[in-house]
Formats: sequence, C-alpha cells, structure tokens
Amino acid sequence: MTADVLPHFLPTDLAQTLAGAERLVTTCQSASMVWHAWGNVAAPALVLLHGGSGSWTHWLRCIGPLRDAGWRVLVPDLPGFGDSDLPIGCSDVDDLPPHLHAGLLQLQTAGRCSTAVNVVGFSFGGMAGTLWLAENPQDAAQLVLVGAPGMGLTVPERIPLKGWRHLPTLQAQEAVHRHNLMALMLHAPESLDDLALHLHTANVQRDRMPRRRLSSTDIVARVLPLVSARVSAIFGEHDALYRGRLSELAAAMPLMARHWGHWHVVPGAGHWVQYEAALVFNATLMRILSLGDAVTRDAKL
Repeated sequence: MTADVLPHFLPTDLAQTLAGAERLVTTCQSASMVWHAWGNVAAPALVLLHGGSGSWTHWLRCIGPLRDAGWRVLVPDLPGFGDSDLPIGCSDVDDLPPHLHAGLLQLQTAGRCSTAVNVVGFSFGGMAGTLWLAENPQDAAQLVLVGAPGMGLTVPERIPLKGWRHLPTLQAQEAVHRHNLMALMLHAPESLDDLALHLHTANVQRDRMPRRRLSSTDIVARVLPLVSARVSAIFGEHDALYRGRLSELAAAMPLMARHWGHWHVVPGAGHWVQYEAALVFNATLMRILSLGDAVTRDAKL
C-alpha cells in the first residue's frame, strides 16, 4: 500500500479534497490491477467502475462527497486502462469479472475493505459490473448502472467519434478530443472545461483495449436477469447512447432486473452525468444507496 499520486492538473480545491488517497494493488492471472481508495476501511464499501477509455478520474467529482457521507470508496483502474495491466488475452468487458472478483476478495482478506459492498458502474463500467455480479452474486448487495450500454437499444444515427492517434500535432489532437467529448460524453458546451479536457486526454492515451465491440450488443440486457443484487439506474437526460430512446429504456430495465430499485434521469446532463451534474448526481446516488440499504436491512429482520 502506498499513497496515491493525483494528476498534477487538478484544481487546488479538488486536490485537497482527494488528498490522503491510498494506492492498492491486486493481482489475477499474473496481471496487476490498481485500486484507488478513500475513507475508513471499516465503512461500507462502494466500488466505482469507470467508463471505456477512462480511469478512476471519471469519478473524481464524486469521491469526496461519498467518502464524507461515510463510504469506503474504492475506484479501480479497470484492466487495460489507467495504471492497471492489460491481461494476456483480455480484449473486452467479458474478460473482466475474474479480475474484479479476485481483486475485491484480496482487498477484503487484507483488511482494506469490508464485506458490505455496493457497486456503481459508469458506461463500460456498468457492463463490467453487471457481468461481474452475475458471475459472483455474493460480492455486492446493490448495483447502480450509470449510462450503461449493452441494452440492445441503438440510436438511429451513429455517434460521430473521430480518431486522433494519427494526427501530427497536439493542437489537432486537442480539437478531436473536444469534438469527441461533446459528441459522446457531455451535453452543455460550458461543461467542456479545462479539467474535462485534461482528464479525457490523459485517459485515452492509456487505453490499451481499443477493439471493444460488446457495448453495441445486448449483453447487459441478456445478463441482467441473472444478477441477484438490487439494481438501480441513473442516466443523463441527454445521454448520446440513448438519444430519443431513454423512455424505452426506462420501461425495459425494471423488467430485466430480478430485484429492481430505482430509475432516475438527471436533467440537462449528458452521458458523463457524474461529471457534468455532480451535485445532483451525488445526491441521487446517495439516496438510492440509502434506500437500498434500508430494503436489505428489512429483508434480514
């Protein structure tokens, strides 16, 4: 266990909020996965899974409030992203459950988190969380899906993302990063601030799993009925993955889940809802988690 090193470009107030992070490393199949942790090790654990081409920093506006609300916040860099290794043969989200299960078990055995666990998965991380808990139902009591793909609902027009690795200058690459952020991740132009650009740029440069394809399938819709954890969902009103189809998703998801919790749409936000509308998102997530905890306690009485 070592102290975590925060990105150098964080604003002072955010860097102070995130100070005291721990860097924990777990291993599975000879590959290392890095977890970033905050809060009391005895507190209920909240595992936050980031999106594709991302890292733990997808959640940096959520960590402080969740820690201060009494959670042990654990945010891994998923295999193939951020500081974590890309395991041999790992090419898409369906290869991740063994690494998440082994990692959580190692942290619990080492006394770095409790056995009371909830999972929140953003986008690609929502897919990973669903597959993980379908295979390992004992690992968590609740799953909250945030902007998760894999529901089999496609939008009429393909999201116009552009490639950047071939571009010869940083200025040209930055222009593409700005375009991609507005095409997929964010809704309001003012949400694309310097921090969002820095985070996105740093994250996509460390994406070593470039040929992911399962997000365009119905893999989550097929697997969700196998998840025994209580399932809830938070989506941005203008999520580009479900443009014009969010009402269909709202009707379908409660029918997919064995134990349905809550559905919530955050007004005015896009796909990266926990960044673009952090205050509303954090309050909504904490309310969902507390309601789920109450249901779990009642069921045990």
